[in-house]
Amino acid sequence: MTKPLDVFCEIPCLTEQSKQLGGVALQKKWFKSADKRIIGQYLQKFIDYNSEQFKFLGVQPYIIGSDQSTSLAFRSSGFIGSIPLRASDTGKQIGDFVVMPRFTGRDRFEDYIEILNLLGTEISPEVIDSLPLASGKNFRPPLYLEAVKFIAAVEKLTMRPWRKFDNIEKVSSQPTGQINWTKYINNEFKVENRLKFPARTNVLSEFHSEYSEIRYVFDICKSELLSANTPQRIKNTLRTKLSFLEERLYHHKPKDTNKITILFSDSPTVKACKEQANKILNFNLVDSTAWRVDFSDVFEKFIQHIFKEVAKETGGLIYSNFKFHSRTSKHYSWELKHIEPDAIFQKENVLVFIDAKYKSNLYNKFDQSEVLKEDHRHDLHQIMAYSSFSKTDFKFGFLCYPSDQIELKTLHYKNGINEATNTILILGVPLKKDSINEVKRLLTNELNQIERRTTTR
Repeated sequence: MTKPLDVFCEIPCLTEQSKQLGGVALQKKWFKSADKRIIGQYLQKFIDYNSEQFKFLGVQPYIIGSDQSTSLAFRSSGFIGSIPLRASDTGKQIGDFVVMPRFTGRDRFEDYIEILNLLGTEISPEVIDSLPLASGKNFRPPLYLEAVKFIAAVEKLTMRPWRKFDNIEKVSSQPTGQINWTKYINNEFKVENRLKFPARTNVLSEFHSEYSEIRYVFDICKSELLSANTPQRIKNTLRTKLSFLEERLYHHKPKDTNKITILFSDSPTVKACKEQANKILNFNLVDSTAWRVDFSDVFEKFIQHIFKEVAKETGGLIYSNFKFHSRTSKHYSWELKHIEPDAIFQKENVLVFIDAKYKSNLYNKFDQSEVLKEDHRHDLHQIMAYSSFSKTDFKFGFLCYPSDQIELKTLHYKNGINEATNTILILGVPLKKDSINEVKRLLTNELNQIERRTTTR
């Protein structure tokens, strides 16, 4: 697929070093008034001009070489998203920088949505004020991404009654309530109308205008999710749910609206559904600005989900984001008041600490990068610090990285003074729903072995 003309560069997240963009080629396409004899200076100026945007997207630019051999390369982190860029020679807006998910599917978001549906959580894109993206709506999160969230919100909404008082006019045989006397006087000359009083009364019902507005947005989302814009896998997943919800909403007549009013009295479920509905209604009105999604958060929740499933099957317990609090009474301003592993697996006296790191280490196993070494050293020290809270001499921790394939490597660190041993298992997990069962099988075997080794010593 060719890169659109309004995209400066497009790379996957967790790229250690992108393909080099030659300075002279950049000058010809993007910095046309720059002096190619000193193109390196223009590239440095380009980095400085856009430093805040690169920082927001977690992208680190590199200048490689010198003079006319100067080129530009990039390192990406766990964020995906898009940022607008300015040229170094004119200061004017040029193409966008795009970081895409590290998935191999035909659609860049289908695996992502499948995982979010599995986790039952919402991870919304962060946006900042910036120039509009030159690529416009091409590289912002698609409408079906928001539509999936709305369907989940409607599903929660329909689980319990949502009734409101409607003030309607009914004909009563007694003059009670708010009588429309003008209307009564116009009709009472007929004897048969003397005891017919047009009175306004409050009726508690689910068939109110706000539910009709939700139905209107539901129809928009259904149309989008069943259209060619939505990947087939997501359509197949949601088709049954959409039919079920359409049945539940069958008697609600759609009411056209541009905005659904959020009331102070709304319950959290109703409020969440209305907020998501307004995102759908405003989707085409909002300018496309710099945005990002933190895949570190997605990966952490994915790993927690897998270990929870394993804990259920092995009779263990999982503590997610359990905090170890500092007992110091007075803290320096830079002190950590608590430390927090992503998860802890417990079964009887066995404690296994789990930390998920959405980093590129297992995609670059033989890279000599000092940055990768420093990242791993930091991760290793962190998981060993968590493991120190186990009372046994044999301590265990899982360090989980994303990977192209499922893999497990064991590292042993032994203290020669007191024979205490720290075992760190590096677990590579593809961020795909299809990989879960195999990872669970591998983890179940490994945790059973850890339990046997701990109890026999």
